[in-house]
Amino acid sequence: MHFKEQALSLSSVLSRAPAGLAAPQVRVEVHLGPGLPVFVIVGLPETVVRESKERVRCAIINSGFTFPNGRITVNLAPADLPKEGGRFDLPIALGILAASSQISAAILDTREFYGELSLTGELRETPRLLPSLMTGVQQLRELIIPAANAAEGSLLDSPQIRLADDLAQVCRTLCQGGRLACAPPQSVPESAVAGPDLAEVRGQFAAKRALEIAACGGHGLLLIGPPGAGKTLLAQRLPGLLPPLNPAEALQVAAIASAAGSRPAAGAKPPFRHPQHTASAASLIGGGIHLRPGELPLAHHGVLFLDEMPEFSRDALEALREPLESGVVILSRAKRVTEYPAQFQLIAAMNPCPCGYQGDPRRRCHCSAEQVRRYRGKLSGPLIDRIDIHLEIQALPPEHLTQAAQFHSDSSAVVARRVAVSRALQLQRQGKLNSRLSGAEVAQFCALDRPTRALLAQAIARLGLSARGYDRVLKLARTCADLAGADRIGAANVSEAIALRALDRAQAGD
Repeated sequence: MHFKEQALSLSSVLSRAPAGLAAPQVRVEVHLGPGLPVFVIVGLPETVVRESKERVRCAIINSGFTFPNGRITVNLAPADLPKEGGRFDLPIALGILAASSQISAAILDTREFYGELSLTGELRETPRLLPSLMTGVQQLRELIIPAANAAEGSLLDSPQIRLADDLAQVCRTLCQGGRLACAPPQSVPESAVAGPDLAEVRGQFAAKRALEIAACGGHGLLLIGPPGAGKTLLAQRLPGLLPPLNPAEALQVAAIASAAGSRPAAGAKPPFRHPQHTASAASLIGGGIHLRPGELPLAHHGVLFLDEMPEFSRDALEALREPLESGVVILSRAKRVTEYPAQFQLIAAMNPCPCGYQGDPRRRCHCSAEQVRRYRGKLSGPLIDRIDIHLEIQALPPEHLTQAAQFHSDSSAVVARRVAVSRALQLQRQGKLNSRLSGAEVAQFCALDRPTRALLAQAIARLGLSARGYDRVLKLARTCADLAGADRIGAANVSEAIALRALDRAQAGD
């Protein structure tokens, strides 16, 4: 009899901990023992988890159950994994009820539970839940989540995700053999308001061509020009040229937003992140106690816009180098390592000098040569090398402002169709965009004939291109050829690609 009572005083409930895009399994083990009333939670709980003792006690009592006397020990296993947030309130409460035989432990075996409890037993919205739901669905378990998280659960469109309003409803429905309501499927809404249109930008035809090339091949773009030239306007229109995200990409973007603590929303629109120049390296990359994603991972499958790029700190700019090359961000803290995808498209803007008016016929520049050198020197050579396109633009001539109708350009919708055709061609040929070709793939898919190789060799000698810069020129030329519908890269494509590398020419003294 003693061993039977011992068995009944134990219970186990499954949940998951947030750890970036991973969601390691957490087993909530509850033991009721004799002795003075004590409620202990072990297993590296943070303050919010330790405070759940009072929330769970009040929620159990106010839901019509009896809170057991004696010593209550809750173990959150594995013991070496930090536990954070209020998501463990519901599994702890269910574990106590099962250990005290107020509900059947059998109903808990094949399910995972998440949710913060109010003092009345109501289930409140729980942040950073989507990565756990994605993993739980793959494990073919039924997932019980707060009804307040319905929008997040509906992104997966899975019958395994069930919604509950409060603790009493969970216990009553499951004990009676019923089923909680499923998270309703959420369709991807079409934006009711159209985004900014490329046709609204007057003039700047060379910049618009560069923007289209960047969108086609996924190339990074740096615009250099005086204030008011339209750099920000152009950057804001790049997302409208990109194709919508497919369901897998949209879910990955939503998962990163959830891991950052934001409420993810359904949508196929590529993200557009625009951090201010005061952003630190940590805010761009991510980090903190919980290793949350920064601006670079949040721009995954979308656009990262850095306005006034030289005004960012040197550490913040240098933090871009590795993600631009690898497409991932790796965060390390103590014994924890978290990896986030960061395949974003960088678009940046800067003035030609500190005052902004070097080369502008409208206003006089007051910057010395040394001031200009220091200003441009904030962007290191290795960083510039990793940006495919750097284009100098000038202020608009008066006739482009006063007679805009004569300087009409294609709308974003028209350009987006050309971009979609070009991207489909790249994916069919090589399975990836031109900007992501490896060195071996560049040699395979960017082959040149003899006259074109001679032209590029002259450019290398004159501009002093690095090996990386040489590959960037070939990738750009491949995109230009794709836009023209050409199977092979021609001399005109290479010439255009070289023209899009303005800082290479500037450094060479052209």
